[in-house]
Amino acid sequence: MNIEIISIAKKEHSIYDPLYKELQKMISRFAKVDDIELFNKDVTKAHTISPEASRAVYTKLFEPHISKGFSVILHPEGKIIDSYEFSKLLDGKIAIKFFIGGAYGFEESFLKRSDSVISLGNITMSHKIAKAVLLEQIYRGFSILSNHPYHK
Repeated sequence: MNIEIISIAKKEHSIYDPLYKELQKMISRFAKVDDIELFNKDVTKAHTISPEASRAVYTKLFEPHISKGFSVILHPEGKIIDSYEFSKLLDGKIAIKFFIGGAYGFEESFLKRSDSVISLGNITMSHKIAKAVLLEQIYRGFSILSNHPYHK
């Protein structure tokens, strides 16, 4: 399986990089994970204009990635699911894409183009933490599907 995690984020080193790498290594026995971070001068400019302008730029950046494969958007107003339901998102897929939006979220029209919109919970977290939680849930989901004891 191929998994893409596509986010609006500056490509920069962070203290979370070793955690991302460790989780990706754990997942690698089940799937290949590509971490795609999108950010350009249009995002920076839009952030100075308005939330609506920012969401429009995010959509433009995400557009080439939404068309192929099963797509899941992480959104605060998405459905809250448990780890077993999350594992069902992974089950039987050849490719899956997870989208993590920018500071101003997603345009409604983009949300409607996805196969699933989920939330990681009712708390607000940074994009870097959300990516770590997502990676851990991907590993946990595969563990559930393969009856590995990690998920207990």
